[in-house]
Amino acid sequence: MTLHDREVYRPKKTNNSVQNSTPSKQNETSVSQVIVEEETSEAPKMEVLANTSKIEPTLPQGATSRERIEEIMTYLTSDELKGRDSGSGGIEMAANYIEAIFKANNIAPYFETYRDNLSNFDKPAFNVVGYLEGTDEKLKNEFIVIGAHYDHIGIIEAKDGDNIANGANDNASGTTTVLELAKHFGNAKGNRRSIIFALFSAEEKGLLGSKHLAKKLKAQNIDLYTMLNFEMVGVPLVDKNYFMYVTGFEESNLAGVGNMYVGSNLIGYLPKAKEFNLFKRSDNYAFHEVFNVPSQTFSTFDFTNFDHYHQVGDEVELMDFDHMTAVVKKSIPLINSVANSMTKMIRYK
Repeated sequence: MTLHDREVYRPKKTNNSVQNSTPSKQNETSVSQVIVEEETSEAPKMEVLANTSKIEPTLPQGATSRERIEEIMTYLTSDELKGRDSGSGGIEMAANYIEAIFKANNIAPYFETYRDNLSNFDKPAFNVVGYLEGTDEKLKNEFIVIGAHYDHIGIIEAKDGDNIANGANDNASGTTTVLELAKHFGNAKGNRRSIIFALFSAEEKGLLGSKHLAKKLKAQNIDLYTMLNFEMVGVPLVDKNYFMYVTGFEESNLAGVGNMYVGSNLIGYLPKAKEFNLFKRSDNYAFHEVFNVPSQTFSTFDFTNFDHYHQVGDEVELMDFDHMTAVVKKSIPLINSVANSMTKMIRYK
């Protein structure tokens, strides 16, 4: 997420910070960052190095689980990836990993290859874009984009000898969620509508990856139903009566339709998300601007539960893998319903 036109809100550290027992070790605005709720309120974001194969990780196996989530997160946030700065060798290592997971789970390249080279960034950089064709002869011509940015801010000013901003919550958490959703749907093969799984680069440079892809898809004249984005979902909300919130809550009926689909209070309204205009601060916004269809971001960052935004402290040991597993498992029936409904029920108001 990027919040560069306002001062970043940095809450004091509290006992609500999530600690995981497993040790491990800039410029428009995006969503990975600010979010607190008043329960009484009413709801109305390459220089490609030659040697990027230093690590050859084992691909995660099996169904979505805490262990699988931890494995993906640990790789994406490892120091060897140097903070996944756009245009770097580290982010290319992340891209290789993402591509391998797509290939292993029946997700085809949307374009000729998985890599969608950016036309609006001054270094070689690329989105990673996969595709799962729908099963219905008519509905397969309608598309859903499931996205997250996989870049972070790379090497920054050192603190306590550490200068690598590994970006666990921002946004290895969203990337991992999208990869797990791709694995599920790629193996289930039960989606009537076609699904594009997009991992964006250069979100931290001003939402450049999503801006590039949205314009490219618009030029193809695809029939986009909705764009669902995941950002900063690594720790749970504090004292809320819903599981996650959606930016632009008041813009569409996504929360209401989504909660109806899953039969629970999955999606809620966070006043701080509106106050900080988070709707415009992550990769959903490019699709809103270009397609004018419901394009929104899911998050569980609430301004009180995480205070390491764009700092070296955004490390994997602070992530709650049980919570992240629940994000994936609770999102599956939601997306399954969106992909299979006979009519487009999600609409802007």
